[in-house]
Amino acid sequence: SKRQKTCLLIDSNVYVLQSLNNVASLLRSLCCTCGVPIPPNPANMCVACLRTQVDISEGIPKQVTVHFCKQCERYLQPPATWVQCALESRELLALCLKKLKSSMTKVRLIDAGFLWTEPHSKRIKMKVTIQKEVMNGAILQQVFVVEFVVQYQMCDDCHRVEAKDFWKAVVQVRQKTVHKKTFYYLEQLILKHKLHQNALNIKEIHDGIDFYYGSKQHAQKMVDFLQCTVPCRSKTSQRLISHDIHSNTYNYKEHLLCGDRTCLQAFLAPTLFFKFKMSQTRVKTSQTPQLHNSFPFDLCLTPGCPVLSGCQDNIVCLSPRLAQSLGNMGQVCVCVRVTSTIHLIDPNTLQIAEVDGSTYWRNPFNSLCNPRQLEEFIVMDVDIIRDQKLGAGAGMRSNKHTLAEVWVQKTSEMDTSQQYHCRTFLGHLLNIGDLVLGFDFANSNVNDEYLNKMNPHHVPDVVLIKKSYDRTRRVKRRNWKLQEMARDREGMDTDDERQYQDFLEDLEEDEALRKNVNIYRDVSKIPVESDTDDDGAPRISLAEMLEELSLTDATGEDGADMMTD
Repeated sequence: SKRQKTCLLIDSNVYVLQSLNNVASLLRSLCCTCGVPIPPNPANMCVACLRTQVDISEGIPKQVTVHFCKQCERYLQPPATWVQCALESRELLALCLKKLKSSMTKVRLIDAGFLWTEPHSKRIKMKVTIQKEVMNGAILQQVFVVEFVVQYQMCDDCHRVEAKDFWKAVVQVRQKTVHKKTFYYLEQLILKHKLHQNALNIKEIHDGIDFYYGSKQHAQKMVDFLQCTVPCRSKTSQRLISHDIHSNTYNYKEHLLCGDRTCLQAFLAPTLFFKFKMSQTRVKTSQTPQLHNSFPFDLCLTPGCPVLSGCQDNIVCLSPRLAQSLGNMGQVCVCVRVTSTIHLIDPNTLQIAEVDGSTYWRNPFNSLCNPRQLEEFIVMDVDIIRDQKLGAGAGMRSNKHTLAEVWVQKTSEMDTSQQYHCRTFLGHLLNIGDLVLGFDFANSNVNDEYLNKMNPHHVPDVVLIKKSYDRTRRVKRRNWKLQEMARDREGMDTDDERQYQDFLEDLEEDEALRKNVNIYRDVSKIPVESDTDDDGAPRISLAEMLEELSLTDATGEDGADMMTD
C-alpha cells in the first residue's frame, strides 16, 4: 500500500546515512606527530600539534599602550587626534584595532570584542580571532587576548585651559550702564545652551565679562548665538599680520564687528561692546616673514539689545513717524520686554507694538530714564476705564493689562497735598494704598529730541512702571535659585547684590522671561508662609522648577554608603 511504501523509503534513507557515517569513520588518518586519528588535512597533523608548530599570532603585540586625557575624557588617535569614546563602544573598538593594524597585515581578522574589566583598573582587554594559511594550504584559526594599558596624557586643548593665558579668540562684552541685570540674564541664556563649555577662561570685570576661546570657531558660535538672541548687525574683516613670499603662506587676524559706531550712544540703558582678537595658525618657515602692524578692534553690539531685563521697565519717546507706523500709538511708551524684538506699550491706550532690529536702526530712539531714577508713589484712587474707543488705524491692544486712571502721591511728599493724575496700564494690579514705582515728568528735566518737540499737554505728569512689593518678604518666600558660571571676578561693586535681587524679582513678575531660564528648586531653603505675609507678590510655581542633580541624592552626604532597611 501507499503507507508501506513510505515506511520502506524512510528506512532506506536511514540505512544510507548510516552507511555514509561508517565510510567517513573509515576515511581517517593518523596524526604524523601524536598518532591520534584525525580527518585528512593538507598538513596531516591534528590541531593541537599544528598549534605547537605554528603560532599565527606571532608579531602581534599582546600589550599595547593607549593614551587617555582625564580632563576631557578623550583617547589619543595617532598622530594628533583626540576622540571621545565610551567604554566597550564601537568607537573604542575601532581605535584599539587601529593600534594593531600594522602588525595584522598577514592574517585575516575574523572577530573582535571586549572582555570585562574594572573601570578603574586602567586596563582594556580585547578578545581577537584571526585566521591564516599555514602548511600545505591548511587554514588555522586562533583566539588570543590583547591587553591595552591606559596611560594618562593631557591633550593640547586641556594644556591651554590649564595655562589660563593661552587663547586665540576673546569675546569682550561691555555694558555701559548703572545696572547689571542684562548680564545676569545673558548668563542664564549661556548656561541653558551650554555655550560656556568651550571657553578656556571666563573673567568678569567691573563693566563687563570676557570669554576666552582656543579657536575662532568657538568665538564665532558665541557671536552667532547673540545675533539670534538680540537684534544686531555684524561685519567681518581681516587684517594681514605676516606673509611668507617663499611659501605663499598668509597669517591673518580676524575681526568681527557687531553693530556700528553709532551704538556708542546708549539707548535703553545698556550698551554691549565686543572686542575680538582672532589669529589663524602661525607660520613656521626658515625665512623671515614680512610683518604688518595690527591692533585689536573695538566692536559694538546693538545698544540695549541684551535681551530682556536690561531694557525692561524703561520709558522711551518714539519719533512721530515711527509712532504713526505702529498704529498711531502715543510717542511716550513703556518698554515691557526686550527679546529678539522690543515690546512697547502705550500707557494711555494699551496699544502694543513690537520693534525689530531693522526698524530700530531706521528710527532709533533713546531711554528717558534709568531704574535708579524711578520714584515710589502711593495710590490714592483708582478708576478703571472700560470700552475705550480707538481711532482709525489703531493697532492691537493688550489683553494682559487693564487701563485705569489713578491719583498718586509721592511717599516722600506725604506731608503735602500734592497729588498727580495719570493713566496707567497697571489697572489689574493696583488698589488704593498700594505702592508703585514711576517716573515724574512734571519735576524732571529730560533732554530728548522727540520729547522736546511734543505738545506739553500730551506729555503725562507721571508714568507708572511697576507695582512695588516688600523685598524682605519676597526673599523669605523664595524657594528657588539659579546656577552661576564659574569665572574669575575682579573689581566687584557692593551694589551687585541689590541688582541681582532686582533680576530675580523680574523673573517672578514676567512669565515670558522665565521661559528662557532654567530655575532650580532650592532644597536647602524652607519658605516662610504666614497669612499676614500674603501681599499678592507674584511667585514661581513648583511646576516651573527643575530638580538640581546632586551626588548626595543617591549615596547620602559626602558620598557615604547608602542606608537601606
